[in-house]
Amino acid sequence: MVGLKYDFAALEPYIDTATVQTHYTKHHTTYCTNLNKALEKYPMLQTSDIKTLLASLPTLPQEVVQAVTNNGGGYYNHTLYWENLTPQAKPAPAGLLLDAITSAFVSLPDFQKLFTDSATKLFGSGWTWLVQTKAGELKIVNTANQDCPVSNGLKPLLALDVWEHAYYLKYQNRRAEYIDNWWHVVDWDVVSTRLNSPLL
Repeated sequence: MVGLKYDFAALEPYIDTATVQTHYTKHHTTYCTNLNKALEKYPMLQTSDIKTLLASLPTLPQEVVQAVTNNGGGYYNHTLYWENLTPQAKPAPAGLLLDAITSAFVSLPDFQKLFTDSATKLFGSGWTWLVQTKAGELKIVNTANQDCPVSNGLKPLLALDVWEHAYYLKYQNRRAEYIDNWWHVVDWDVVSTRLNSPLL
């Protein structure tokens, strides 16, 4: 499992130390461990890239499909989530990413409002994403549990974890406050890099 690029305390005060440590070392690590366990009988699958596994669920052995969906999705989703956070966040994206966002959503504030509303209203546990379609269009989508946009042919650019374990230690039931503060640590450079990368 890839390590964090910052210390557990680096995202304070927006995401607290205890949450980052517990989220990463307990939740994220458990998804990785359980994925590896599920694939023990399938050495050929163990060498596959996680995105490839998630993109080809219908072709996998039936007994591992749900495990890859849940644990593979949990591992990959969390990897993207940690990667798109930084203690040295810029206030806004630039270049092609900003152009793409303004083209799709009119302005950055409009995009952030739509994204925040979508994440705030997501029922139960899941994720809110900025994704790119195969046609190059940007969209905001929600997924339940650990489902991943890659499984639907979409390229994830920005991932927001809205499971309670992502915010409950600091924000308790105040999901909207967590989301508002999360914007302060988004690494727009990483999001921009994903915009220019292939899906697989």
